[in-house]
Amino acid sequence: MWHSSPPGSIYDYIKVASFSLGPDGLVDQWSLRAAELFGLTPADVLGRDPVEAFMPPELRADGHRKVAEILDGEEWTGLVPFRIPGGSGARGVAEIYVMPTRNANGERAALCIVVDVRALRRIESDLAASQAIFGQSPFGFLLFGTDLTVQRANRRFATVFGGTTEEHRGRTVHDYLPPHEADRMTEALRRCLETGEAVTDLQITGAAPGSREHRHWSINLYRVHGGSGRPIGVAGLGTDVTRRHLAAREAAGVRRNLALLNEAGARIGTSLDLETTARELLDVTVPGFCDLASVDLYQALLAGDDDRDGPARPQGPGVPTLPGQGAGRLPSAPLRRVACASAVSDASGSGPLVGVGEIHRYPASSPGALALRAARPRLVEGGGPEDMVQSTLVVPLVAHDTVVGLAQFSRTKGSEPFGERDRAVAVELAARAAVCIDNARLYRREHERALILQRSLLPPGDPEAAGLDIACRYLPGNAATEVGGDWFDVIELPGHRTALVVGDVMGRGLRAAVAMGELRTAVRTLALLDLEPAEVLTALDEIARGLGAPGGTQHTRAREADRSEVYLATCVYAVYDPVTRRCTIANAGHMPPMLCAGDGALLLDVPPGMPLGVGGEPFEEVEVELPEGALLALYTDGLVESRDHPLEEGLRGLREALADPVRPLEDVCDHVLATLETRHGEDDIALLMARVQGLPRDAVADWKLPREARSVGRARELARAQLPAWGLEGLLDTTELLVSELVTNALRYGEGEIRVRLLLDRTLVCEVWDANLVQPRRRRARDTDEGGRGLQLVGMLSSGWGTRRTPRGKTVWFELPLPGAACEPATELSAEQLLSMYG
Repeated sequence: MWHSSPPGSIYDYIKVASFSLGPDGLVDQWSLRAAELFGLTPADVLGRDPVEAFMPPELRADGHRKVAEILDGEEWTGLVPFRIPGGSGARGVAEIYVMPTRNANGERAALCIVVDVRALRRIESDLAASQAIFGQSPFGFLLFGTDLTVQRANRRFATVFGGTTEEHRGRTVHDYLPPHEADRMTEALRRCLETGEAVTDLQITGAAPGSREHRHWSINLYRVHGGSGRPIGVAGLGTDVTRRHLAAREAAGVRRNLALLNEAGARIGTSLDLETTARELLDVTVPGFCDLASVDLYQALLAGDDDRDGPARPQGPGVPTLPGQGAGRLPSAPLRRVACASAVSDASGSGPLVGVGEIHRYPASSPGALALRAARPRLVEGGGPEDMVQSTLVVPLVAHDTVVGLAQFSRTKGSEPFGERDRAVAVELAARAAVCIDNARLYRREHERALILQRSLLPPGDPEAAGLDIACRYLPGNAATEVGGDWFDVIELPGHRTALVVGDVMGRGLRAAVAMGELRTAVRTLALLDLEPAEVLTALDEIARGLGAPGGTQHTRAREADRSEVYLATCVYAVYDPVTRRCTIANAGHMPPMLCAGDGALLLDVPPGMPLGVGGEPFEEVEVELPEGALLALYTDGLVESRDHPLEEGLRGLREALADPVRPLEDVCDHVLATLETRHGEDDIALLMARVQGLPRDAVADWKLPREARSVGRARELARAQLPAWGLEGLLDTTELLVSELVTNALRYGEGEIRVRLLLDRTLVCEVWDANLVQPRRRRARDTDEGGRGLQLVGMLSSGWGTRRTPRGKTVWFELPLPGAACEPATELSAEQLLSMYG
């Protein structure tokens, strides 16, 4: 059976059949492949004339002639049409090779070998197509055998990896790729050969022979089968995708940088704090942009000494101004490291480090100094063999054409070095951070100025008053600026009396604070006139309306009209007398004071009045007697009112918080603020609390004297008798002299009964009352005058003196510090002082 071929032979691809003719020209043998090719069984063919059986009628005459010639000993090869089995009537063409032979009896016969011409043409076209694809492909093409060695390589592959196509036969992938990539490729070949699953877009990195440039290939693998379906190897197609990879990496870098800049816009500048803004810059850049980073700012900027309003020296077109150049500061001015960040565990190999908070200078020739001087970024490549940093971008922080500091971004060895695109990104990041830092600088400067203003307008933390224990709290509604329009004040008045003031200017921020300062100054000025509370508020209302009234030019009117709302304010003004423990209160549209005695807290019934600046309505005042130990609370509406709860609820909470007035006053203040839901941040809060103590009875000496000349001596005697009882022997002479002067003036210029009162607290106060409303005034006596020097004497020997009206006359007073106080009275007059009285 010569025509039976093993799997994988050529006969699996071409149809070859055989039969033989006997001496009579009839078929005497018919092979199985002939039966398959022609669709006729041996029973159908044996003993038949092949010409009659297979050839069309029009060709049979030539066929008989050829058969006769063959039987005569001639060979013949030719194409013979035949009918394709299946009954469809289709015809095929067979190439027949006829060889004369003899049978066992020596008679002439013929052996015929038949090949289907269609199969040959198909094989020919398949080979041509295969050769075109394999040989002419612009991609690298390899055919691996079952042992994973190269069986065939195309011309393109040989062009890239060198040599001829035949020289690559028998090689493995380890001859072309680095070990780790070769192992990946081998595993993919083995898996494809065993499972038959194709491998697509396997990314392989390597370098062509003789080149150090890394290339990227996309590999596609598929298993190749023989005609019988048996696997005979793996075909591999490699495409150089280096450019595509670089383009993809470039696109990814652009997307990453855009995302980085977008993140920077969202995260940098959330706080108006210089150090926080610098840390935000590093939080964005490490590790997304670099491995190490630091920010240095000029020390003058951080200290608040940097004022750039002055002219700066020119630096050339487009060159930013260095900070403080208007003040003559050089680029080598000290800087402080305000932030640093690292994405590596050990940064000790990156050169000398500057710690956060340290003040330093860059050497004149260093990249940092050069970048600051030129206000241009600098790229520093590489370092020493032990330096872990391979690339550093030194970028000045420039805001509004002014350099405020320096940022450094570094990448360690193993990371991709900085390129031009990275330089542009670093400059953009630094510019955004610099603007935020400069805004923070401006805010810090304005904030400090506002705080100075605010603190200068509020009383000290522990104000003192005769007969009162005082505690206070102030919380601005704007936590960022810490300034607002609420205020409180404690003002010492003559006779050891005290004025307690709480006010609230409508609005917030610096403008409200300025308005508050103007009104507070006016209150203190009016208080020094020793007016009644209602008179103080009336005068203050006139002042507030004058401050807010438009006038002048159109620009001035517009500006002042815009300010008019700021000067609408509420205020409560109370005057406490520790001798009588009576408090006189007037209110201008403010929250009424709350009094907490032993039976609970209650709101004092004080007529509310209109806010300051409205005008048109008079203010009323009430007088309240305060029990010993009672607690008086003055406050602004921010303490008891917010958008989340009504005023009544806040007042109820304040009453409950003041239910235990016995505890220390500072603790009471803290308890009130901690208990009430103040919603701090919505409005300013001012709280002024005073516990009533009153002056002891033995600290008050009060006498009424008849209107007669001997009352002067009587007043001296009473004073000399009282002071030793208080332990004030050192003040006897001065007090006796000054009391004599005031009583003499009351007799000479006053009316009615004379009243003398001595008060002892932190100072000694003497008051002399009479019924005449005419206020005495100090004047310089002429050389020829016999009198008129009494008030001059009072002014020289006392720490203070003054006069005030009363409902039935006036009071003239003087004050003396107690012995051992910081300012003791002058017990003797110098010659210059005596001469000045007569000069």
